[in-house]
Amino acid sequence: MKIITLGYHDIVDVGSGSGHGERVAPSRYTLHRESFRQHLTAISSAGVGLSVRDSGEQSTPVLVTFDDGGIGGYTCAADELERFGWRGHFFITTDWIGRDGFMNRGQIQDLRRRGHVIGSHTRSHPARMSRLSWDELLREWTDSRAILSELLGEPVITASVSDGYYSAMVGRSAAASGLRFLFNSEPTARVQVVEGCSVLGRYSIVSTTTAAEAAALASGAIGAHLRQAISWNAKKVVKAVAGDGYLTLRRLILSKR
Repeated sequence: MKIITLGYHDIVDVGSGSGHGERVAPSRYTLHRESFRQHLTAISSAGVGLSVRDSGEQSTPVLVTFDDGGIGGYTCAADELERFGWRGHFFITTDWIGRDGFMNRGQIQDLRRRGHVIGSHTRSHPARMSRLSWDELLREWTDSRAILSELLGEPVITASVSDGYYSAMVGRSAAASGLRFLFNSEPTARVQVVEGCSVLGRYSIVSTTTAAEAAALASGAIGAHLRQAISWNAKKVVKAVAGDGYLTLRRLILSKR
């Protein structure tokens, strides 16, 4: 089975920042509303429709996700998606609910009422999730699931991995906590099943991603998918060699952009 997922973070109005004190240099992951609208227009013009996890509208579903739970998901992204009759997946870091720059409880509930999928983005957004112990991983998933399930009045069974640090144990812990769909940052459309939990990759969208590139990714264009795969695999080598130093280097590079 294949599912194409585009992974976004923040969508904001011109003149505003993400306001996220918890993440370093979030501007790389921030798109202005008009740019996001151009992405959606290009995707629609390519004949692609965005769906949610359980729809069977097309042979290869195309999903769009938003990590962290930034306020722009509520004030910008959801409105733009709904202009096209589409819905998104919004992954919430539950320790950040209601903080400056992040959605509050009422906004999360309203998104769900409007048909968007709400999922966990862990409780505390650990910087290097794959280094956590089994018990720590279970707490991140179980606590965040419990908070969101109580908030929405329904089981939350979908999540995404923080900062792209996925491992087999991260997947197994997600399954053990009751999650049934887990998104990581691997640029692939292939779906793996880990102990009953479907693990889906995502194609990363950043501030420099053009509307044409977003449409090519959504359309399944081999060249667009290959470019991301090459970049991701090169980054994996650097992460493996540099270890914790990769995070320091990443913060330094992003702070200069």
